[in-house]
Amino acid sequence: MTGQLPAELFERVDDSDDALFYEVPRLVAHIDDATIAALTQYYADVLAPGARVLDLMSSWISHLPKIVFGHVAGLGMNREELDANPRLDRRVVHDLNRDPTLPFASASFDAVLIAVSVQYLTKPVPVFAEISRVLAPRGRVIVAMSHRCFPTKAVRAFHLLPPQERVRLVGAYLDLAGGFDGIEFIDRSPPNVDPLWIVIAQRTSTEPTA
Repeated sequence: MTGQLPAELFERVDDSDDALFYEVPRLVAHIDDATIAALTQYYADVLAPGARVLDLMSSWISHLPKIVFGHVAGLGMNREELDANPRLDRRVVHDLNRDPTLPFASASFDAVLIAVSVQYLTKPVPVFAEISRVLAPRGRVIVAMSHRCFPTKAVRAFHLLPPQERVRLVGAYLDLAGGFDGIEFIDRSPPNVDPLWIVIAQRTSTEPTA
């Protein structure tokens, strides 16, 4: 089981070491330009200047708007991709499927972003529990999804479930992890291009535990 979810939902076609798969940098866009613009606009709508931001499962582009943030950290699997990302102030190479623990202090971010990558998490509930820990009270987690993926590395649930149920599955991750409220599901899909589904929630007002 992953939290209270069946373990078989998190099986993958390729269950080999993720470090091997991500060893070669992939400096490509994973969604259409119009969908990227829609995600950037959503970030502009909800992220405040000066916010401390964690781009989780990051790569060479963070889709962030032209806002001056207090700090932007990126955690990903490939050093070359992270080094190519000009928005990052701190870069951490870390495999969340090997170790869901986030190497950051409690309450150290105002927003945690996951852009078109949540489908690769094999231990999502512990990862979201860590997101809760590193978010400041009333900080936001924003999970953006579309329909593209590396099929051999996406977990079985994202192959089996239709889009609406995938969004609800991410909501279940948040519920099982604890520490979140105000969960919302938002469709920001532009017409005739890749869809954009967003799950957003707030860290509860209780101080995270150390």
